[in-house]
Amino acid sequence: MVPLIPQTSVPSAPLPGSTAEPPRALEPTPESPLAAPPSADPQEPAARAAAAPEDATDQEPPVKLEKPASLDEVVERVLPVVHKMIELSEVARVTRGNLAMQISDIVGQVCRDSELALEDHERRKVTTTVVNRVLAEAKRHVHGSAAAANQAAERPGNRNVVEETKQRIQPILLERIDVSKAVTLPPDDLARQIGEIAGEILNEEKLQLNLAEQRDLVTALLNDMLGLGPLEALLADDAITDIMVNGPKQVYVERRGKLELTDVTFRDDAHLLGICTRIVTRVGRRVDETRPLCDARLKDGSRVNIIIPPLALDGPSISIRKFAKQKITLDVMERTNNLSAEMGAVLKIASRARLNILISGGTGSGKTTLLNALSRMIDPGERVVTIEDAAELQLQQPHVLRLETRPANLEGQGEITQRDLVKNALRMRPDRIILGEIRAGEALDMLQAMNTGHDGSMATIHANRPREALTRLENMVAMTGVKLPHDAVRAQIAGAINMIVQIARMRDGVRRIIYITEVVGMEGEIITTQDLFTYEYQGEDDNGKLVGRFRGSGLRPHFAERAEYFGLGRTLIEAVSKASE
Repeated sequence: MVPLIPQTSVPSAPLPGSTAEPPRALEPTPESPLAAPPSADPQEPAARAAAAPEDATDQEPPVKLEKPASLDEVVERVLPVVHKMIELSEVARVTRGNLAMQISDIVGQVCRDSELALEDHERRKVTTTVVNRVLAEAKRHVHGSAAAANQAAERPGNRNVVEETKQRIQPILLERIDVSKAVTLPPDDLARQIGEIAGEILNEEKLQLNLAEQRDLVTALLNDMLGLGPLEALLADDAITDIMVNGPKQVYVERRGKLELTDVTFRDDAHLLGICTRIVTRVGRRVDETRPLCDARLKDGSRVNIIIPPLALDGPSISIRKFAKQKITLDVMERTNNLSAEMGAVLKIASRARLNILISGGTGSGKTTLLNALSRMIDPGERVVTIEDAAELQLQQPHVLRLETRPANLEGQGEITQRDLVKNALRMRPDRIILGEIRAGEALDMLQAMNTGHDGSMATIHANRPREALTRLENMVAMTGVKLPHDAVRAQIAGAINMIVQIARMRDGVRRIIYITEVVGMEGEIITTQDLFTYEYQGEDDNGKLVGRFRGSGLRPHFAERAEYFGLGRTLIEAVSKASE
């Protein structure tokens, strides 16, 4: 099908399959207005053709032409040819006179090929009928397109449409921009320029998007160029706490404590690997086949773990623990039923009274969130040093020094471990040391710090019960290679740790503090403890939420005298007594 081009004169148009040369398209003349008078004579081309002299020696024997049964028959024969030769979308661009001239030529061609005889007035009548039919069809076509466009403009953005369009125009877009200059532009200017270029490409490629889809397209293009691609929408959703990418075609999130499969995908492994590389290079790390594992963090403090092939068999994998934008406090945790008011009061006292606190829990149980909440009770005048593998703590005090480990380089040199940083922190005059997570030999150095005047220090550990946390600490001390008797290690643990707070993510998705346990001391070779608070499970409601209560033991805390020293003794006793009622 050829587009309709305004013409001043058009020779006979060949039918499909004809060996005759196609009509030569001429540029529209300035004199041709969009709305020409309807009196243009469609017979002129035929009259000119009839008046042209012919060489009698080249003429073939005349063909006997037959009269058609009716003019309607001719119209029905002409219309399919017109549809093949003329684009309905182009009809509005030409005058009625030019349209009539082209259709008159097609009528003549059809009559010759079909050996039909028409009088001049019959030919004019057929031409006029076809012109009217074509104009009516063109009008319906335009209205239908407008209705479709209006309907498209009203519907919400379609993620699949946006993704398919992005994949189609992105290579063209990248050819037209200088990425090195683009990254230096302010975000608003860059978005505007990308939107303009994308709009041009959409017009060139005849792609139609509604306003919502156009906005989503520009956002997706910017995210791919400068951000984390498809992950940006998930990172912006405050209801999501964890993002788990299991290869390019499977992305899960945790929303309100429950795992959900999303419709977010990546183009392929290469696209996902590019996002992985972008994440780690921003924090000065690398991920490749020689180092397929990497811990990193995002700009907002969210923690990231990446593992790629050959270790990840289904493609690169990303696990993101999002950092909550809302500042979580113990009061907020009380309102969300993570703990009781009395438990919150005791934890505030423990932090202000400079107890050494160990937060224990499983993966994703909320240990770091609780550590951040407890740290808000630290006096602003204290110097605090934090040590982490991937920095995610967000302390609010003014005098905080944040330290982060460093992996080895390509030659296997230059590694700085948590243990190295704990040792160095002791030379930095800290009032408190906060260790993001005890994993190995740094346990010994942390215990020594707690036992040598750095009261009020805190750390987290992976364990399912307070007693298991103590056992894990003992095992980690053994990992240092330092030969210490078991009773000496346990005595050091009992002297260093004052309180263990056990937090868990329960099967209804809610995180709850299920134990607040005080380390009392030693009896023989055994570390003795007492539970100040526990969570008692009682069942579940009709919505699947667990039903239970936080129960106080009523026991007098061993650190009551210390709380009294800080002027908090009476408040402590009142909280413990009220919880046991």
